[in-house]
Amino acid sequence: MGLLNLLSEDRSENLFLPAHGRGNALPKKIKNLLKLRPGIWDLPELFEIGGPLIREGAIAESQRSSAIEVGVDRCWYGVNGATGLLQSSLLALACPGQAVLMPRNIHKSCIQACLFGGLIPLLFDVPYLTDRGHASVFDRKWLHRVLKKANELENDIAAVVLVNPTYQGYSADIESLIQEIHSHSLPVLVDEAHGAYLISQIRPDLPKSAIYFGADLVVHSLHKSAPGLVQSAVLWSQGEKVDPFKIQRSIELLQTSSPSSLLIASCESSINELIESKGIKKLSSRIEEAELLKNFLINKQVPILKNSDPLRIILHTSRFGLSGIEVDKSFIKKGIIGELAEPGTLTFCLGFSSHKKLGKRFLRIWNEILTSFGQQKSFLFKRPPFKMVSKPYKSCSYSWGSNFEKVNLQDAQGRISVEMVCPYPPGIPLLIPGEILDKARIDWLIEQKGFWPEQIPDFVRVIS
Repeated sequence: MGLLNLLSEDRSENLFLPAHGRGNALPKKIKNLLKLRPGIWDLPELFEIGGPLIREGAIAESQRSSAIEVGVDRCWYGVNGATGLLQSSLLALACPGQAVLMPRNIHKSCIQACLFGGLIPLLFDVPYLTDRGHASVFDRKWLHRVLKKANELENDIAAVVLVNPTYQGYSADIESLIQEIHSHSLPVLVDEAHGAYLISQIRPDLPKSAIYFGADLVVHSLHKSAPGLVQSAVLWSQGEKVDPFKIQRSIELLQTSSPSSLLIASCESSINELIESKGIKKLSSRIEEAELLKNFLINKQVPILKNSDPLRIILHTSRFGLSGIEVDKSFIKKGIIGELAEPGTLTFCLGFSSHKKLGKRFLRIWNEILTSFGQQKSFLFKRPPFKMVSKPYKSCSYSWGSNFEKVNLQDAQGRISVEMVCPYPPGIPLLIPGEILDKARIDWLIEQKGFWPEQIPDFVRVIS
């Protein structure tokens, strides 16, 4: 009963995911479907309906239609989020024992895929914003140096993964990065979970999807950056670098054999919202409204950080010596619930709902927080002690499956981790299975624990 009560509770201002804002921005057809007799949409893979991996039926036809509309060769709808499709993509790109080059701000799902797929995660460092504690975007020169170093460390690299845009909405020049990767004859998977709406190409000054620059595989979370239900996602495929059969069988390995018809319908409807004129018009209106809100707050001296996503607001709390985690608690008490609380920032996701009266309320709460806590001195974050490119000392699979013991973090020097240390959200691992805990990493993790006391434990599990 407690869960049911929480689910039915109406929250005053939803600035968190999913992007449909507690149903306010769900596509009309999904709203109409949910108004019908309860459960009428809960159907199996009937002959007429089919499924994401079945050649015939309504779902297969919908996937073909979506692929044509977006301009790619194939697409697959997913019902276990971007996680499942990212993992399927990695298993299709590389064989056991091969390496996949990926940035340090990769989502934990990709490390998990390496773990059960026997792949080697070749992790590369990314620029770091010390004033807020965020991984930043990088350019082609940075990636060129990374690829050169990676080839010195590992001679069997199967593919490269990019993350763009980031959780906070930072976006790189993705076209030049894809060109650099393709110049090395490598396929590229782009985790575009937070950038599904970029396929709309609403304005030339906004980022474009990696799809339009030739990325071989692109994964979209349709609840994070489109008006889909939670767990709905899509994988887009184009070109000849990745065999569609390998993708299909990898999805079959990881995805349920009984996909929810409601979630599949949500995939179709949320994609249509991004490519059809009515949906694009609504999205354009939301973006214009969001930009007015940001400008209002900035003009009122609220510390809003610049990013590439107008639908995400980053409140720079550490500029005033405040933790975003503590500031988040104050906003929640006042009825505004954000999406991502971090030590130096608090990110709000406006999503596809309207928030026309939010500005003055947001400003009032922020001023009350400053009065309550008092304006303190800003602070900087220590850059993570990562090498330009590194790989685990032992394989992720071996380490994960090894006998282990728990030791205090401060006593773990020289030991090999069997687990991930990973604040969630954002779900970016600070330590992965198979990595050695040297003094620099331990000192940094202990410092991070001071910022994330509830997320980072006092101990770590290491190989016995």
